[in-house]
Amino acid sequence: MTWIIACGLKREADIFRKACPDLRIVAGGGDRARLERELDAMARVARVPLLSSGLAGALDPALRPGDVVLDGDAALVERLRGVFPRAFVGKVTGGDAIVATATEKGSLRVRTGAVAADMESHVAREVAQRHGLPFAAIRVISDAANETLPPAALVGMGADGDMALGPVLASLARHPGQLPALIRTGRHAGMAFAGLGRVYDALGRTGILRLDLLKLALDVA
Repeated sequence: MTWIIACGLKREADIFRKACPDLRIVAGGGDRARLERELDAMARVARVPLLSSGLAGALDPALRPGDVVLDGDAALVERLRGVFPRAFVGKVTGGDAIVATATEKGSLRVRTGAVAADMESHVAREVAQRHGLPFAAIRVISDAANETLPPAALVGMGADGDMALGPVLASLARHPGQLPALIRTGRHAGMAFAGLGRVYDALGRTGILRLDLLKLALDVA
């Protein structure tokens, strides 16, 4: 049985499905209630690990766009480190809004001790704990801790988890001065999506996304 994956964007979900077509995926699109509801429904019937995956913003200044970050239950993280020995291991925190500015990232780092932030990991972790499922996060950094995201980047995700081009163009028309920052953000996001593709190519080759709970328990006993 394949794992359950929580992400934010349909583009992320497409990357996951390319590696493993029958994955159970929920693209939250920034809608916490829907993400939690759909993950709960899957977790009630599938006794498999629950994974939070996709892009994330760095809180730790050592992280750069394209870096891979792992968090979660020790057994799963150890298994994933076998596939990604150069990945950073540290806390991934989640919130219901994008952490947009360098100042906000620094404050969140101090408050939580986390190395990265996204909008799905906190929900996925809570659902996994509620249903007694193993949890892990695999996130690829898209913006560094010292980067402030431009306004257009903050309106680019639709409620269905797809990219919302109209609001991005409208924001750019209102504030054309943000174009250089938007280009930088797009370039770094491209690096992150490419890195995410490599991550899931590797996971697909190992077959880890089909690892069942019983096998995991036996392997780490």
